[in-house]
Order: sequence, then C-alpha cells, then structure tokens
Amino acid sequence: MQRIYLDANATTPLVPEVLDAMRPWLLESFGNASSVHHYGQQARAAVEKARTQAAALLHCREAEIVFTSGGTESDNMALFGLLTPGDHLITSAIEHHAVLHAAERLRDRGVEVSFLTTSAAGIIDPAEVRAALRPSTKLISVMMANNETGIIQPVEEIGRIAHEADVWFHTDAVQAAGKLKLDVDAIGCDLLSLSGHKMHAPQGTGILYIRRNTRLEPLFFGGSHERQRRAGTENVAGIVGLGRAAELAAEAIASGKLDRVAALRNRFEQGILSRVPGTAVNGDGPRVPNTSSLYFGDVEGEALVIALDMKGIAVSGGSACQSGASEPSHVLAGMGYPASRARASVRFSLSKLTTEADIDTALAVVPEAVERLRAIAPVNAGTLG
Repeated sequence: MQRIYLDANATTPLVPEVLDAMRPWLLESFGNASSVHHYGQQARAAVEKARTQAAALLHCREAEIVFTSGGTESDNMALFGLLTPGDHLITSAIEHHAVLHAAERLRDRGVEVSFLTTSAAGIIDPAEVRAALRPSTKLISVMMANNETGIIQPVEEIGRIAHEADVWFHTDAVQAAGKLKLDVDAIGCDLLSLSGHKMHAPQGTGILYIRRNTRLEPLFFGGSHERQRRAGTENVAGIVGLGRAAELAAEAIASGKLDRVAALRNRFEQGILSRVPGTAVNGDGPRVPNTSSLYFGDVEGEALVIALDMKGIAVSGGSACQSGASEPSHVLAGMGYPASRARASVRFSLSKLTTEADIDTALAVVPEAVERLRAIAPVNAGTLG
C-alpha cells in the first residue's frame, strides 16, 4: 500500500541534508561541548555554528538563542521564567497546550490569567489584548500561527501594544517556523519558541529566543550551560541538525519554494470542497501555506482519521498532543464553533516533501471515505453555520 503523510503539523520527517549534518556527531565526534580538550572544543564549535544558523533564521543575535528540548520546554521556560504570584498574564484560548496548561498551573500558584477568545475567523483582536491590560500585566503570550487551523495571528500589532504598555511579549512560533519569515524585531517579541521537528529537524530539539536584557529564571539547575539559562549537557547532534534545518528553512522561504506547498494545499482544499457536499474550512484569515482544517458534516472526525489511515493516508483530528482525548478541539471551541463541528473536523497538513501525486491520491480517497462513513455511520454533526 502506498502511504501518504499529510500530518506535517504533528511532526516532519528528517531530510537527508539534516541527517548528513548530524551523522558525524552521532557516530564519530562524541565530545561534551563544555569540555576544554580537543573533542569538547570540536563539539562547542558545532553548537555555535548551529546557533549562528538559528539566529539567521530569526534575524537576531547569536547570544539570544537558547537551545531546548522542543517547543513545550521553550513555552514553559518563557512563562515560568517570567511570572510570579501577583503578576498578570494575557494569552488566548487557542494556544497550544504547552502554553495553556502552563498558564493554568501558574494561575493555581497565584498568577492572574486572561484567556482571550477569537472571532469565528480564528483571529485574536488586538483591541481585546489592549483592553485586557492591567497595571499588573507582565507578559502577553500569543501564538504566531495556530497548529490546527494554520491561521496567522496579528503578532506585530500585538507586539506594538506590548511595547507601548512596557510588558514582555512571547510568541509561540512553532507552527510558523519554516513556513513564514521570522524577524523578531519586526514581530516586536521579547521571547519566541521554536520546535525542530516541525521543520525537518530531529525530535527533541528546540529554541527559545530571549531578547537581550530579558531576565528569566531558569527551569533547570545544575550547570552554566547556555549562558546559565538552561542547565544540561547540550544535545550536540540534535542541535547541529536543528541548525542545518534552520538554514534550509531560511533558504526555502527566501526563494519562494513554499509557494508550491501553498498551491498544493489550495488545490486539495478546493477539490474537497467541490467534490464533498457539507464541507467547510474552519477559520477565515491568512494561513501558513501548508495547513487545512476541514469540517465534514455528518461524519465523526476520529472515524475519518482511522478510515483514511486504513487507506494509507495519515491525517489528524487536531493537535497530535491531544490524540485520543475525549474532549473536542479547544481551538475550534475558542473560535465559537459548537462541539459537534469540532468533532467532525480533520486537519490536513502538508510539507515540502508532499507531491502532486500525493494530492491526487488524497482527492480520490477522501471523498470515498466520507461517503462510506455517511452511509454506514451517519452522525448529526451540526450545520455549517
């Protein structure tokens, strides 16, 4: 059976260029980057090269890059590192759970939290961010692109609001990295989270950008690694892979290669909407080029995910981190959609490795799977409104 992968927002495969960059650090060079001898200095040079590559992707200083284990750690580091009891946090109801659950835990510890909802389009209104400001507001955390819908948030405007109010601004750019141009000065953020495995780097790698003079309490203690901001021996091979992936991502964005991905996504989406009645796109706004969240009326989304997997097509009901959860998507709920619509929605997310043939196959298989499910197990999933 030919297998087609349309779940790139969950994770992406390692590309050959990244594996080639990592290989020496997996098989030959094993030094600890904190050691002073030859082996250690080789490792240190490799880590610093990757830091330069990552800084180029974000248009920031090398010293502002902290390597982490991924987006979850980076998000947690930003929130827990800045906020203390009595502080006020502004965030949104559609954030990744790495932010939402951290915010909930901070609230239990005495931090005040405002969770902003979005319009039906899936966009956070900057005016509501401004209205939520208090004298005690210390941090605004709003994602750059949503992991389920792909909707891009007005982070530059939110960044200006944060700057005017003299509060810190963090953006979770995990789903934007490798898909959109990232410039921390243009965004106006003080902190930015990035995850390697969303951009063809290895799993277990990530970055937290920390603007100079932004003081965070570290999550980990034990050593002076990462300029005393993140204790622990560096994952040299993973960091090298992340650096190479950042370099490739910057090249792809600059050369317009992602236009091909957007064209494939649009062709797939238009094909489904024209061939399958009772379908609609979740959200209405600018999106990253690879993501399509589709509602299929009278179909259980989880059943469709399973049916497509049996036909060799990998997709998702929403966030991979919530796979198997009984609750409907918090993102679609935050956009004001009923639970019935959330349960009838499926996310398709492409990567730069997706081909025309993949889309042709998906356009043949998805309508058949929907028609069959509607015939054998119809579900009243609500209206398109």
